Amino acid sequence: MAAKKRIQLCFLETACTGSYMASGQWRSPTDNGKTKDRLKYYMDLAKLAERGKISAIFLADWYVGFDVYGGGLDTMLASGHQVAHLDPMPIISAMAAVTDTVSFAATVSTSYVNPYILARQFSTLDHLTNGRVGWNIVTSHTKGAAKAMGQEKPVEHDERYLVADEYMEVVYKLWESSWADDSVVWDHDLAYDPSKIKKIEHKGKYFSMSGRSQLHPSPQRTPVLFQAGTSKSGIGFASRHAEAMFLNPCNVKQGKKVIAEARAAAAAEGRDPASLKFFPCIVPIIGRTEEEAKEKHEKALNVADVIGGLAQFSGYTGIDMSVFPLDEPFTSSTLKGGAGIQSVLNAFEASTDSSSSDAASSEPWTPRRLGMRMALGGLHPCPVGSVSQVADVFEEWVTEADCDGFNVAYVSNPGSFEDVVDLLVPELQRRGLMWDDYDFPGGTFRENLLGQRTLRDDHYGSNFKYGKEVVKVAKREKSEIADLPEVKEKNVPAFTSQPIAI
Repeated sequence: MAAKKRIQLCFLETACTGSYMASGQWRSPTDNGKTKDRLKYYMDLAKLAERGKISAIFLADWYVGFDVYGGGLDTMLASGHQVAHLDPMPIISAMAAVTDTVSFAATVSTSYVNPYILARQFSTLDHLTNGRVGWNIVTSHTKGAAKAMGQEKPVEHDERYLVADEYMEVVYKLWESSWADDSVVWDHDLAYDPSKIKKIEHKGKYFSMSGRSQLHPSPQRTPVLFQAGTSKSGIGFASRHAEAMFLNPCNVKQGKKVIAEARAAAAAEGRDPASLKFFPCIVPIIGRTEEEAKEKHEKALNVADVIGGLAQFSGYTGIDMSVFPLDEPFTSSTLKGGAGIQSVLNAFEASTDSSSSDAASSEPWTPRRLGMRMALGGLHPCPVGSVSQVADVFEEWVTEADCDGFNVAYVSNPGSFEDVVDLLVPELQRRGLMWDDYDFPGGTFRENLLGQRTLRDDHYGSNFKYGKEVVKVAKREKSEIADLPEVKEKNVPAFTSQPIAI
């Protein structure tokens, strides 16, 4: 029998008081979400993750907050949900100081942070963590963020990716092209060899810069690159730049399609499609028995904030759900016109597809039902069951969708992450699905993800490595955003899981 595919797990978190995927849970007397503005919370989280051999802590982030529901931010503020965000970057150093191997991925937008500043920030963290840092590359889509940054409106969707494409060229030049590997000397009268440190000159459509990278080469040079967009433009961008993708599919069928399309797009860019790793989000409630898991789910239901969940959906999609009566059925076609995260609408449409095995009976969708769904994990898979049952769901995704791991989000805090470490990880290890220890204890993020410290030779960023004097890069234009490569269905092994999702 062929060996099972081995996966990696990440913890998905935001640096804000309250919760990320489960609105209202801060009201539980056992929840510690109100302490997330203190370093101890993050240091304890990092130590827990390393104990469970978790690959990375993935820190989502955005600017301003979601001010779509009711035309303002009041609902999100009142619900204590996805607001009061700390900057995730400074927190990483504290987490790294109490761990040796677990890595950290921070979300930073190409829309508003100057590329020279970002390159310096990530080089700094890569040095301080000994190479345990990654960057989740995003473009900003909300009107509130645009206005806070002095702009009337956000850049249109496809053009944001063109801006981001050139942005990546600038940071690659700073990370890869400016300093030679042997420019750091520290011998006799020479510290850094000026002849091996060159000024970067860039003049493009969106960015201009002239200067050397301010820092000597860090352990990875370029941080591990994550990206989450699954629109046509997003997958095109990922096929060129991402080393891993954070996905938001609601079911295996949707996840399999996105992963196959992205792997085909990476292959069309000349990359090994297996080198692009996929981490769908999943929000499990795990018990030692099925009954215990259902009890945990019931407790979570009792404090869930339906309106906070609806406001979250509004922020993701740009659709003001406050205009719909709470108990009046609606369809996905009703929600057309939002300018937000396309993958969220895609996930909702997939979850309402009557042909989907994950569609919940014939119960109509109402704002109240959608709000409760969002309040307990969003439109991601949210299995509720014993550790064996939940592990079955994980294995189904690996077998059928071809994912490489999961971004695991929590409902209760710290209980959900503790259950992953103490219950789920040992079961995945027993099944041969997860390592017993890191492949490179004390190593870099990229070593533990891909087996090497620096960018692969088939990665787009490797074109900018020091010593490649002439770098000819094909520029993308808006009219050249190609259709995704055609993906034909493959026969995959059948897998039957227990019907435990609630």
